[in-house]
Amino acid sequence: MFTTEIEIRTGSSPVVHDLTHDIERFLAAAGENSGLSPGLLQGLLHVWVPHATAGLAVIETGAGSDADLIAAIDELLPRDDRWRHQHGSHGHGRDHVLPAFVPPHASVPVVDGTLATGTWQSVCLVDTNVDNPVRRVRFSFLPG
Repeated sequence: MFTTEIEIRTGSSPVVHDLTHDIERFLAAAGENSGLSPGLLQGLLHVWVPHATAGLAVIETGAGSDADLIAAIDELLPRDDRWRHQHGSHGHGRDHVLPAFVPPHASVPVVDGTLATGTWQSVCLVDTNVDNPVRRVRFSFLPG
């Protein structure tokens, strides 16, 4: 297995952050590490977010779907005082529920050195926690 962890600065507002370019760089490094040319890399990419208040989504970005996802999360999990988990900023308890709806993991096949995603799919970090502006994301490649 080839693995690395990167740091993403998400800032002070909810965000859907596209990880596609980071993943492409990681897969190129995985190919170099294995001694394979990039086009021969076959296997499974696993992405993991080691945080209790962030998740991963495979979604279209740039056409409004990323903003729609944040809006849907705000509707489903309002940032208000209903949450028993009360530390942090107002409504922060909802951030701790988020990973039950937007899981902290994603696995995507790698075929011929590229992610086997659909035309408009991107692997994205989803972070609604305004109290933590820096996130870690782990990429692991399992050759197959």
